[in-house]
Amino acid sequence: MRIVKKIFFSLVLLGFLTPFLVLGYFLTVEDYDISSLVDYKPAITTRIYDKNGDKIANLFDTKHRYYASFEEIPPRVIEALVAIEDTTFFEHPGINVDAIFRAIIKDVKARKMVEGASTITQQLVKNKLLTREKKLSRKIKEVIYSIKLEKVLSKEQILERYLNEIYFGHGYYGIKTAADGYFHKNLNELTLKEMAILVGLPKAPSTYAPTKNYEISMGRANRVIQRMYVLGWIDEETYNESLVEAPQVYDDTLTQNLAPFIVDEVTRRTSDLGIDDIKTGGYEIYTTIDMRLQEAARESLKKAYDMSLERIEGYRLSDQRKLEKNPNYEVAPDVNTSLLNGALVSLDSKSGDILALVGSVDYKTSPYNRATQGRRQPGSAFKPFIYQVAVDLGYSGATELVDMARTYTYEKNGEELKWQPRNYEKNYKGLISLREALVHSRNLATINLVNDIGLRDLLNEFKKFGIENLPPDLSISLGTISLSPLQLAKYYTSFANSGIQVEPHLIRYIDKNLNTIYEKQEKSRFITEATQAYIMTTILRDVVKRGTGRRARARGIELAGKTGTTNNNVDGWFAGYSPTIETVVWFGNDDNTPMHKKETGGKIAGPAFSMYYQNVLKLYPQIQRKFEAPEGIIEVDMNGKKEYFSEISKPPRSKTKVEVEEELLF
Repeated sequence: MRIVKKIFFSLVLLGFLTPFLVLGYFLTVEDYDISSLVDYKPAITTRIYDKNGDKIANLFDTKHRYYASFEEIPPRVIEALVAIEDTTFFEHPGINVDAIFRAIIKDVKARKMVEGASTITQQLVKNKLLTREKKLSRKIKEVIYSIKLEKVLSKEQILERYLNEIYFGHGYYGIKTAADGYFHKNLNELTLKEMAILVGLPKAPSTYAPTKNYEISMGRANRVIQRMYVLGWIDEETYNESLVEAPQVYDDTLTQNLAPFIVDEVTRRTSDLGIDDIKTGGYEIYTTIDMRLQEAARESLKKAYDMSLERIEGYRLSDQRKLEKNPNYEVAPDVNTSLLNGALVSLDSKSGDILALVGSVDYKTSPYNRATQGRRQPGSAFKPFIYQVAVDLGYSGATELVDMARTYTYEKNGEELKWQPRNYEKNYKGLISLREALVHSRNLATINLVNDIGLRDLLNEFKKFGIENLPPDLSISLGTISLSPLQLAKYYTSFANSGIQVEPHLIRYIDKNLNTIYEKQEKSRFITEATQAYIMTTILRDVVKRGTGRRARARGIELAGKTGTTNNNVDGWFAGYSPTIETVVWFGNDDNTPMHKKETGGKIAGPAFSMYYQNVLKLYPQIQRKFEAPEGIIEVDMNGKKEYFSEISKPPRSKTKVEVEEELLF
């Protein structure tokens, strides 16, 4: 009997000591580092917004997470979470001993682990520091981690980490992310039912996700609400109203990328600013983009592209019919239309803010951004800079220029060569006014104007524009410099902004942790007097009204601009502006081969420009529609046509005699 008692007491003692021995063993074999939760710095999603504060996209690495401080989290969310997951959370030291014993009894009866009895602290530890495997060793570690964590962090800090770390289904990490994703709401805008849906998700995110199993999710939320009612944390009226509520749930992609060209460009520019954690740093980037205009730009570019393909097919069919009737008919060389692409960039003329930027007709097919990264020759779209220099030197729209063919001799590598430029129309006018020369894009008149000004003097005057890598010869007359559409748009602001060139901006400011870490700096340079810029605007307005840019017209708004078509129709441009918005459109083949011989800048780029401004008027009918003449402009009726003069560009007293004296350089 005595031996039996000894054995019994030994077993009782062993049973009592075993948990402590096991606990002691696990305490000695591992370090139990909780620093990743104490110094909690999870990867946070960066958000990109347009100028109106509407979200353009989320940028993240592997986990999509917005961070919410404890102060941001509504008390009702805490109540709902504690009610369904851990009612004694604010009383226990990290583990609930009573719940553990109840779980052990159930596990023993079932002969497997069927109930975990995890507190909120334990769930946080399990998700951040441990695996989800159902083993006794993992459970013991979970207990140790939890007790240790509770000694270092306050209950509020644990809740903050839990609600930011836990997975809420659909790729959403953290309750702030889930609120935005499922309901398109901030945390403080959630209804009780929506809160209940969210706090009910962590137990089984896939099963309870409202995008997959709406009814099951509502049932789980109702159990949360019922538990809150039983605990006396909500009244009967709130309880009944919440039970019948059926919230709208959104099934969005995680990136929500509405403008991929903008996102790519923002990523490049933030890298230049030294931000190397753009996908994990939790930045809030506010751009200058207007998403409504961005979509209008994309649609306009794509439609103009489709129209070009239809025309080219029409040309082919027409050639085929003509060839059938006349075997000697010369068919136009076939072109590979799969290489045709385009770009469009639009700015606020006064501030330089980029309102829309589209780098190709289809991002999925080609994500290369031709608007910012492509470099092409602008052709005649460059001519207004030459004419602006002339106007600044005292020329006016009425000044007569020589429009005649000439042959220029020059040396290259010791060899004497000849250059015989010609007009696009293959004819010449003899004498032509400066206005008409630019309106009809006369190459010969432009070359002779450069000669009249003097090539060296012209290049010296060009320094004020800040244009680099200019060719030091007469080919400058035909726009042989290489520029991106965005670069050309920057230089065109001097026309559109009354003589003041402004630097284009894409990013207005960047916030992180409620602190502004970057803000755009306005940059501008004086180019010319407002009167001289306005004289140029009146000429470019005529280009659209009755010149090479007629296809760029839009009913109900004054537009000014210039077409550009390079040799052999390799590039087609239209660069222009309304009284407040400037836009540049480019089309061409990506390998620099010619487009169809009938596809000019006016024909292919002009319609995109026109359609874009038609959309601008629909979206913003209140915008300024007419150009306003600045003080100092003198309007004169000349043979039934209006001409504009200033103190610099004075009205002519007699017919201008054009003499060519300076030696031509090429």
